[in-house]
Amino acid sequence: MAKSVFRFLSRQPDTPELYGENHLLRLPRHSDYRQWYKLRSESRAFLQPWEPVWRPDELTEASFRARVIRSGQEYASGLAVPLLLFRREDDVLLGGLTIGYIRRGAAQSCMIGYWMGEKHARQGHMLAALKLAIPYIYGGLQLHRIEAACIPENWKSVRLLEKAGFEREGLLRKYLKINGEWRDHLMFSRLPEDGEFGKMLKP
Repeated sequence: MAKSVFRFLSRQPDTPELYGENHLLRLPRHSDYRQWYKLRSESRAFLQPWEPVWRPDELTEASFRARVIRSGQEYASGLAVPLLLFRREDDVLLGGLTIGYIRRGAAQSCMIGYWMGEKHARQGHMLAALKLAIPYIYGGLQLHRIEAACIPENWKSVRLLEKAGFEREGLLRKYLKINGEWRDHLMFSRLPEDGEFGKMLKP
């Protein structure tokens, strides 16, 4: 596995950038709108079965600007780290990964969610993104447990989580409203010692 690196921008010391050999995860910027709009609009039919119903203004620039502001606020408040995934060689947007529902106190846990543009799917990009995000969650955010939920029929997502060292815990009945319907979800979790690269994450 390629070694992952996370560092902080000099102008914005509280903003993470997670680097791999071929990938970069970072918070969204206003300048990302054109790429984001193109990729999301081209991938709508591919993504919609697995996401909440898109709002009428989902793809507008105003909505994206609000998303960028909200992402910064959520990160600053410690609630979430909403990241976009880029290919490093040409800064092409591939998808996104959000570290959300961060819980401190006794829980020290989070929930991750992700999406991939259709033309970039099934090429290993999201597995690479998880291998960047997981060490950051344990090391940078100092969390103990990572959770993820996916629709049982989404076998690609199930396989992805299993490859990344997640363990299946059970079924959440009618857990989230996806594409207009309340859908059951499989719950997965990951602890620092889990998975093929778990030993690398131990202190």
